[in-house]
Amino acid sequence: MVEPAHLSLHVPEPAVRPGGEPDFSNVKIAKAAAVPRPPVDAAAEDIRDLAYSIIRVLNRDGEAVGPWAGLLTDDELRTGLRHMMTLRAFDARMLMAQRQGKTSFYMQHLGEEAVSCAFRKALQKGDMNFPTYRQAGLLIADDYPMVEMMNQIFSNEADPLRGRQLPIMYSSKEHGFFTISGNLATQYVQAVGWAMASAIKNDSRIAAAWIGDGSTAESDFHSALVFASTYRAPVVLNVVNNQWAISTFQGIARGGSGTFAARGLGFGIPALRVDGNDYLAVYAVACWAAERARRNLGPTLVEYVTYRVGAHSTSDDPSAYRPKTESEAWPLGDPVLRLKKHLIVRGAWSEERHVQAEAEIMDEVITAQRKAEEHGTLHAGGKPSVRDIFEGVYAEMPPHLRRQRQQAGY
Repeated sequence: MVEPAHLSLHVPEPAVRPGGEPDFSNVKIAKAAAVPRPPVDAAAEDIRDLAYSIIRVLNRDGEAVGPWAGLLTDDELRTGLRHMMTLRAFDARMLMAQRQGKTSFYMQHLGEEAVSCAFRKALQKGDMNFPTYRQAGLLIADDYPMVEMMNQIFSNEADPLRGRQLPIMYSSKEHGFFTISGNLATQYVQAVGWAMASAIKNDSRIAAAWIGDGSTAESDFHSALVFASTYRAPVVLNVVNNQWAISTFQGIARGGSGTFAARGLGFGIPALRVDGNDYLAVYAVACWAAERARRNLGPTLVEYVTYRVGAHSTSDDPSAYRPKTESEAWPLGDPVLRLKKHLIVRGAWSEERHVQAEAEIMDEVITAQRKAEEHGTLHAGGKPSVRDIFEGVYAEMPPHLRRQRQQAGY
């Protein structure tokens, strides 16, 4: 009798560890214009290849080429560039504020600005996003006041959420931004449920779910895909693959599926991968997926291939698990610089105008910060009232809460 072999497990590991040379040879990048644009009503099995390629519009020369190009005017592109630059300047100031003790926590979007800023422009008033903590661009691109965002970050007396949420966990029904959940992946099932409810009511509004590569390992991700595919919910299922969770590379969550987009195919959901650092490509794919939802053609799963340049959060030190120079080797570049180059190539922008815009935007961000700090910061100035703890919990306040509020002096 043959002695049975000892069983073993395969534990995926990143190609390079701290101290090594960055290596992105495993990221297969299609040439701009190489990926076709299928009909909006294409079946998942007919566009299977799109779950394994990467849709790109901007080529290396800064030109917009191919079937996904031509959807945005120069004015719209300049506005998109300004939104991304604003988010980047906002990040820089709020990261500094955290280091100064003005807030307890912050999370940057550095390198990922195009994903949320471009996607927001493909939505309509009344559509609802169910975001993670790295989609503040959805608010910036919808002209949500920066002062309000900063008030929430500082948890001051003007905080629109009255101190009930962690910093950066914004909420705005008016701007289609559902309250962020600190329990990762819950927003996926919430988005599908909201989209189903919209359809049941014969409404015209669609939902967008957001998740990071690491959180796709949560069961909520798979549950959402079951309901979305079964009931053909009018929802766009977004996966932001920025290569790293807080300390774990994306291969752990992806497993053997090849790509995150490919997971949609098992549920019969059309799936696409897009260059997440290409503003034009993100917008084009978002429009395609949103149109499918509005035409009752069901959900679409979109994987945005991007890179988290900064730390996961102010509580994280990425140098402990990835090479310090890895972001410089990322082959898809910087979304701000790429759109800037494209506008210059078109003759719609210049280096001088860019420098001027950077100064103007930073002045706007600093002015907003000063206004927010007038209402207080984490350790100075006004705070939300203790009375707010008891408000907004029940439609009608029960007796035991009334008693507790009185005991607290309110």
